[in-house]
Amino acid sequence: MFEETLERFSDWPKEKIFIATTQDLVPQIKELVPDFPDKNIIVEPGRRDTGPAMGFSAVYLNRLDPDEPMAFIPSDHYIGRVDRFLNSVREAEAVIRETGKMLDISIYPTSPNTALGYTKIGEKKFDRNGVEFFQFLGHKEKPDFETAKQYIETGSYLWHANYYMWTPKLFLESYQKYAPELYSKLKEIEGHIEAKDEESIKKVYLSMEKISIDYAVTEKMNPEDVLIIQGEFEWKDIGAWDTLHENLLTKTDEQRNLVRGDRLNIDTRGCVVYGKDNKLIATVGLHDLVIIDTDDALLICPKSRSQEVKKVVEELKERGGKYL
Repeated sequence: MFEETLERFSDWPKEKIFIATTQDLVPQIKELVPDFPDKNIIVEPGRRDTGPAMGFSAVYLNRLDPDEPMAFIPSDHYIGRVDRFLNSVREAEAVIRETGKMLDISIYPTSPNTALGYTKIGEKKFDRNGVEFFQFLGHKEKPDFETAKQYIETGSYLWHANYYMWTPKLFLESYQKYAPELYSKLKEIEGHIEAKDEESIKKVYLSMEKISIDYAVTEKMNPEDVLIIQGEFEWKDIGAWDTLHENLLTKTDEQRNLVRGDRLNIDTRGCVVYGKDNKLIATVGLHDLVIIDTDDALLICPKSRSQEVKKVVEELKERGGKYL
């Protein structure tokens, strides 16, 4: 999916493409794209969620050109009708230059998914070359099931697809206004980047609150500063095992099981079974489960609740120990 994300922008100038990642993934990235320039790899000093991470990238890009429109493109999304997606990005760039507003893409929801954010839209403001731009009326990150259901029933909420587009300068100014504590640390980091003080960069970065950009900034933003594009393309956030199964149905067996590794499935259907070679996973009478067997952990849960795996991670963090 990472390679597909880069491929979508193969017609863009190569010097304008940047990869933001963490240190532990750099070797794998260089293996996948060995010719990608090191200077265009933005290495985050740690894992602090999208609030610090996107701010860190904005600081980096602000030093290159504060007024050049930028777009944050997640690499874990499936996109169909790529031509329509790219057209949305191109038109967003033009609108940013003309209006100075932040642009985001949202998707018409098909289910009350509690793992996604929801964007409320108002009237259509205008359209350009087949891309529709709507009034932004607010954002709610990861509501509970009943709330998400109500949002869908109103018809005025879209799934937040997380394609933030703005200039580095304006993006950082939004931190200054809505997340001043994060902003002050980003300014510290900016000074350490100038001094090439890697140790101080890491120290400040790891002291930042671990928070998503949605909670830190988006939910607080003035609606007048934002426009929303309704994405007219196929889109899925492959962030959990159930969506992976849905997206890879063409690779399932005759009982719609998605399997990796040695298996013996009897009266088993609609399952995701992920194991290792030379170790048999046998299932009998199982339906719609996720079974993930790795070297140090085993996960078993209903496919419908695979979005809740984050709760396991949170609990392990609370307990401490060798698994995190």
